Amino acid sequence: MKLRLLLVVTACLTAFAPLQAQEEVAAVDGPWAGKAALGYLATSGNSESSSLNTKFELGYTSGKWEYLADASAINAQESEQTTAEAYKLGFKSEYSFSEDNFLYGRMVWRKDLFSAYDQQFSQTVGYGRRLLDTMSHQLSADIGVGARQSELRDGTTENDLIARGGINYRWIITETASFSQDLTVESGDVNTYIESVSAITASLVGNLALVASYTIKNNSEVPVATESTDTYTALSIEYAF
Repeated sequence: MKLRLLLVVTACLTAFAPLQAQEEVAAVDGPWAGKAALGYLATSGNSESSSLNTKFELGYTSGKWEYLADASAINAQESEQTTAEAYKLGFKSEYSFSEDNFLYGRMVWRKDLFSAYDQQFSQTVGYGRRLLDTMSHQLSADIGVGARQSELRDGTTENDLIARGGINYRWIITETASFSQDLTVESGDVNTYIESVSAITASLVGNLALVASYTIKNNSEVPVATESTDTYTALSIEYAF
């Protein structure tokens, strides 16, 4: 129900975005680029709840090298009880050795206070290819190998070698609206982790945009009486710089 509501709201904003936008998002000059997002929702009455989500990305490009650092946090409360709390930090370096092909190194740290895994830290290297790059559609995929260190909720630890695969897709619907889909799979002997992030972005004014996103996280192996899948629905204002 929450996802349907967000999609309806975003669709309406997307339809009217050309009328509201006073200017297109300015092209970023120089090697630095980034964006920051913040979303907050509170309800009161028969039940009280609140949710807060933040996200930050910073990228740097130098010749054939690209670097990207990102961080995100999610917190939700209901009747003064925390029901969700998750954090993520990531860093990626990418070297393009041709127009469509690149090598990459990536580190990702995840912590979730309500997941079966308290925290997971992975390090991978691999190869990627830009499969589609047009005015309306961009699609890339990558594969790699590495290691992962995990700590479960009960205090036990797991260390395994992993294979990683990723798909990143973006559809430029109009000058002021876009859709993106990111899929990540980390598979090891002990556990397979899957993360899917779907998002619709609608430009508002200048560099400001409204973003509605839906995140699915799944661990194949979890303790008894623990859910293997967690989902997050977010609506936030994003500023690109």
